[in-house]
Amino acid sequence: MAVTYFDFEKPLQELQEQLDKARETHEKGKVDMSELISQLESKIEATRKEVYGTLNGWQKVQISRHTERPYTLDYIENICSDFVELHGDRNVKDDKAMVGGFASIDGESVMVIGHQKGRNTKQRQYRNFGMPNPEGYRKALRLMKLAEKFNRPIITFIDTPGASPGLEAEERGQGEAIARNLLEMAVLKVPVICIVIGEGASGGALGIGIGDRVLMMEYTWYSVISPESCSSILWRSWDYKERAAEALKLSAPDMLKNGLIDGIIAEPLGGAHNDPAIAYKSVKDEIRRQLKALKTLSADERIETRIDKFSSMGVVMDGE
Repeated sequence: MAVTYFDFEKPLQELQEQLDKARETHEKGKVDMSELISQLESKIEATRKEVYGTLNGWQKVQISRHTERPYTLDYIENICSDFVELHGDRNVKDDKAMVGGFASIDGESVMVIGHQKGRNTKQRQYRNFGMPNPEGYRKALRLMKLAEKFNRPIITFIDTPGASPGLEAEERGQGEAIARNLLEMAVLKVPVICIVIGEGASGGALGIGIGDRVLMMEYTWYSVISPESCSSILWRSWDYKERAAEALKLSAPDMLKNGLIDGIIAEPLGGAHNDPAIAYKSVKDEIRRQLKALKTLSADERIETRIDKFSSMGVVMDGE
């Protein structure tokens, strides 16, 4: 399968092509290329560290959108067992851009909910590019209340370019559906852990993003608007998307520095798609660690802390 490279990964692509050719020649037995192969492997590793150690905001946005990056159902399949998907909002229909259901993590029953994208054209259309309609958020809330009823922790996976912007979505109450989720999630009695696994754009992400712990994976972004849309509004062109990405401070380190998230989950060098198994293990370990800590608190303590955390965001005290 062909590997997708971004512009800033050009040095890696060239070295990888040289390595592939050297291995092919070596396997044919015509020339001993073992020394060259070893040198190229070392150079690739050093170049990886150099390239990924100096990424800017826009480059991290690109990695978060990599077509081979694990999606919600990939995480569920690899860190959970006994997953039973639940469908429908009991009002309009079942939104395929939002998935969820009961599952087990090392024998503990949890409710997992998340945005789901598609990898090819057919899947993307089926999943509406990971952009839920109002019924998607209402389905998510229905599942959260179900989890609360049976005293099960809630895990949400955030990965969306935004809520569906169509006219029908607005007619069915997109803004109200997201706002209601914010209100209801703030007072859920069970532990809630939210993890940004890819893109976290606007209210589409925030609609399942109110939790006791809000975490971001290393190469993801979380912002009120995408760099392209920000550029389009401010400069009436997408040409300034890189500048917008830097100004928005949307990367995980920036979000943590500004007190808008609670932690960062490390990824394999270059992104979760480079070694999904490591990414799955990191996410699973962090979920277990956070659940253990949250269970030491009472429901009232968790709710009070959750509300205080989000209420304090963006507050500025002027000096007298």
